[in-house]
Amino acid sequence: MIACTLFVAPSFLAPSAALADSRVFIVANQADGYGIDQCLARGDRCGASAARAYCRSRDFALATNYRRVDPDEITGAVPHAANEKCSGNACGEYVAITCQR
Repeated sequence: MIACTLFVAPSFLAPSAALADSRVFIVANQADGYGIDQCLARGDRCGASAARAYCRSRDFALATNYRRVDPDEITGAVPHAANEKCSGNACGEYVAITCQR
């Protein structure tokens, strides 16, 4: 009976793991004057629609989380273009958006 339970229980968990497909996208926080970037970076409710639209544009159903990340949190180097100018508060800021299918 125990052997049967150990064999059947993992098979119930496998389909749910496949359905919970999620991915984290790292996006440069670029001030555009509309304030959406600030909403995303602070995790405010006003950024929810922007995060959802970003996820949908990549064939994901919803955004489960969005927040500002430091460049130090990102694995690997963050490339900067030679002509990229950095000014203001958004200099070197990135937003992590977690999308789920």
